[in-house]
Amino acid sequence: MRSIPFGIPRLDSIIGGGAPPGNVVLLAGESGAGAREFLYTSVTMNALSQADEDLFDLHYGTLDENASPPPEIHYVSFTSGEDHLRQEMLYTMDDEMVDAAIDNIEFHDLSPEYFQLSPIPREWYLGEPTQLEDLGHRQNRESVLASFGSTLSEHAPENLVVIDSLTDLVAGRSDDMKWADITMVMKGLEKASHQWGGLILVLVSTEAVSDRELGILKGATDGTLQFSWETGGSKRARTMVVQEFRGVLSQLESENIVQFETEINESGLDVSDVRKIR
Repeated sequence: MRSIPFGIPRLDSIIGGGAPPGNVVLLAGESGAGAREFLYTSVTMNALSQADEDLFDLHYGTLDENASPPPEIHYVSFTSGEDHLRQEMLYTMDDEMVDAAIDNIEFHDLSPEYFQLSPIPREWYLGEPTQLEDLGHRQNRESVLASFGSTLSEHAPENLVVIDSLTDLVAGRSDDMKWADITMVMKGLEKASHQWGGLILVLVSTEAVSDRELGILKGATDGTLQFSWETGGSKRARTMVVQEFRGVLSQLESENIVQFETEINESGLDVSDVRKIR
């Protein structure tokens, strides 16, 4: 079975090239601990593999013989457009690398659906003033969850899709979008992904959900990468633990790997150290 690269060089090399196709993976982390940087690195590296072989070789290296980058890379955001996300990626990675990759990433901005029933002025998220006729059309627009589902149905099969972020949906809970709706969508997404055969990465902040809610999200996905800060003496390190990941966790357990230390450099996020059971 061909693997889909995460785009994190050392992690991919340890697990046989990347993730098995047909997986939904939750990237759950504390602020600044690396989950968002993992997301940015994943889309950029996979796009760079198609856009510029020399830059890809410089920043990633050689793909595992069992790995194949996805045909398309899709970035779904509920609150941000392409320009903002590109700038965020430039804060994390080398400018030349991001500029080369960006045209191979398709961005899907769902902020019109996300904000449509809120009191936020239209010009804040569309750059256009609210017109009187818009007020009558709002109720006829597709809901954010329906638009989200349509976007994934069209673009997820065989491709890499990243979702930034589930935290926005959690924060936007209301009479029109309840917690039960969000979890049902995630469970449906997990089921559909097994047929689609691609890879879906879902970002969520552990500081925005309760332990119980995080447990439900973990149960509704195929695997979880947990990102946190660890302090030892005068050193503060970013750590990543792989949890409940079919087709991957068994490989790590067979090598007694319990935790990864990560670092962020001009190539994005990568693994700096592997901790094993002594």
